[in-house]
Amino acid sequence: MKRSLGELKVIKMPSLNGTKPSSVLRSRVWGVLTLLCVFSTLAVGQVRLLPAPREAHFAGETALPATIAVSVPGHDAEDAFAARDLEEAMKAAGLRGTGAEKAGYRVVLLRTGSAAAKAQLAGLGLPFDAAMEAEGYVLAVKPHEAFVVAASSSGVFYGVQTLKQLLPLPGGKRVLPTGTVRDWPAMKYRGIDDDLSRGPFPTLEFQKHQIRVFASYKINIYSPYIEHTLLYAGQPLAAPPGGALTPADVAELVAYARLYHVTIVPEQEAFGHLHQVLKYDLYKDVAETPHGHVLAPGQPETLPLIHGWFTQIAQEFPSPFLHIGADETFDLGVGRTRPQVQARGYGPVYVDFLKQIHEDLAPLHRRLLFWGDIGGADPAAVAGLPKDMIAVPWNYWDTKGFDKMIEPFAKAGIETWVSPGDANWNQVYPVAKTAFGNIQGFIRDGQRLGSTGALTTVWNDDGEGLFNMDWYGVLFGAVAAWQPGESSIPAYQEGYGQTFHGDASGKVDEAEKELMAAQEALEQARSGLTSDELFWLDPWSAEGQEASAKILPLAVDLRTHAERAIVLVAEARAANPHLKEVDALTAMDMGARRLDLIGLKFELGQEIADTYAQALAQQHDKARRAETQNILDEIGSMFGRCQDLRDAYSAAKGEYSQVWLSENRPYWLNNVTVRYDLAIEKWQQRGDLFLEGIRGWDNGRDLPPATALGLPAAATQQGSGR
Repeated sequence: MKRSLGELKVIKMPSLNGTKPSSVLRSRVWGVLTLLCVFSTLAVGQVRLLPAPREAHFAGETALPATIAVSVPGHDAEDAFAARDLEEAMKAAGLRGTGAEKAGYRVVLLRTGSAAAKAQLAGLGLPFDAAMEAEGYVLAVKPHEAFVVAASSSGVFYGVQTLKQLLPLPGGKRVLPTGTVRDWPAMKYRGIDDDLSRGPFPTLEFQKHQIRVFASYKINIYSPYIEHTLLYAGQPLAAPPGGALTPADVAELVAYARLYHVTIVPEQEAFGHLHQVLKYDLYKDVAETPHGHVLAPGQPETLPLIHGWFTQIAQEFPSPFLHIGADETFDLGVGRTRPQVQARGYGPVYVDFLKQIHEDLAPLHRRLLFWGDIGGADPAAVAGLPKDMIAVPWNYWDTKGFDKMIEPFAKAGIETWVSPGDANWNQVYPVAKTAFGNIQGFIRDGQRLGSTGALTTVWNDDGEGLFNMDWYGVLFGAVAAWQPGESSIPAYQEGYGQTFHGDASGKVDEAEKELMAAQEALEQARSGLTSDELFWLDPWSAEGQEASAKILPLAVDLRTHAERAIVLVAEARAANPHLKEVDALTAMDMGARRLDLIGLKFELGQEIADTYAQALAQQHDKARRAETQNILDEIGSMFGRCQDLRDAYSAAKGEYSQVWLSENRPYWLNNVTVRYDLAIEKWQQRGDLFLEGIRGWDNGRDLPPATALGLPAAATQQGSGR
């Protein structure tokens, strides 16, 4: 909800601070928390804040001079880094940092124990509660100076992140809204889980970029998902050359993340999802099934393999947590452990293996996270799990009904982090409607049931996912984990374009909504296929014909929304050369063009079939020869429909490769572009066949039957009579 400068009120919320309110107060507290959804973004002129502060009051604005001094009286090294981070943002906004004696405006970063901080808090009449000690802050923006007050280095850093969002956009009016912010997070752990094992593998520089952006939205956990893409000194076989983190990469990344108050929590699958390891015969004795997906509990070399992995991980990643995965262990009980599972049941065998892993890794002194599948598969077995483990129940589709996923662990006294998803897998662009509803509901209910963390996931099941398309969803996860209660989706959508891209025009936000509308058209078609499957599907195949019948009535709607998104992104970029995250804008354009290509393919595929049937029917009618010639040219000539589809896939390949290489290493790219090559070749060959048929017809021969040109049988029947 937007509010004008004079309308913005003080918002005060009770803090749960990790404790459970009494049953008498719980409903009252959560009634207030639900009310907060109205304020999940704050508008001050054209500046919005994401995540929304817990309490804020802005009542005016002050003109900024060109020079600003940022000082750290306590001389703390981490606070000094926060100051440099602010200075970089100032520079991007066209402001200069300078010495305090020369500055027209100053920003001071203070710790609560200092006399200056106490004086500021007393003067403002703002308390600094126990709930704020770990990561909270007070921000006061005055006409000639601003103060960030916090008890911790992370609190100072997060206060700076809020102040950065208040800075003027490049080229905009050089003013700063004046007022106060009092803020602290709803959840202690706020993370992103990024799939590094299903194809795209980021460059180290892009991972650093991710960390910077995550931290600016107050994310404090980055969890790279690993099946085989971490190079183990003692087990080097499975790590793909050019597609794995080396010890040197890890050391550099961990040190970098620490500066931004981000803890890297590595997730190495230690039970299921291990086909990329188990496909090698060296590991045949630890596999549940030959070249399968699941490690077999009870085999002599199974625990030593896990122990070796996590011993190295613990040495390289100084995180208090290790994530052992353990999700989707579908093969358990199918192979080597069939007798045990048949005798005791799936749940007890699964839980016993997790207990063995827990005991074996105990000397590493790390808390183990695991995916919470067992809570749904066998809730009774949950009680047998070690109480110091952390369950991560996950759901990526629903918008409600999350209690049953969390409660088995809560009742057993096991801490939980909830895990919603970005809905990017098997899609040419993430389905934001699905992601938003899922993230909103799961994190809301997780907070209500005492979950201490949220881990929003990105998955690349099709091997094609690009993270620069994922920001819209994952940053809503960041916002929802910081804000208490149910976060407003519309409010987030109103603030995203400005805070992430620096776009005050609203065009980027509108483009994202157009992409959502395009995807909604695909959903209404009810084809049963994902947008990625539709993108590669041959419209003339039997499956393609079934999909075509459902999609064609909505193709114009699909394409119109996608094309509007393309135009809006182009207009935003043309109007403002200072937009941020330009690679993500290119990824948006690419997503829109791929959605447009889905509609184009089914439209042109049907047009070719229909018009060729007409040409077949009138090919011997001399009076209509010119008309027939024109029909054939429009199908297979230089600018015919077959060539249109060839050109579209060729252009999509080029843009896709550009976006890939802007964030990823070359590893795996050829496995995706080969699909573009095949599509390009298919439509080139079809165009050539039509050209050959046209030349034969020009020389007095009959046109080839439709089936000889790859057209579906319906076209043959339609054009068979003469």
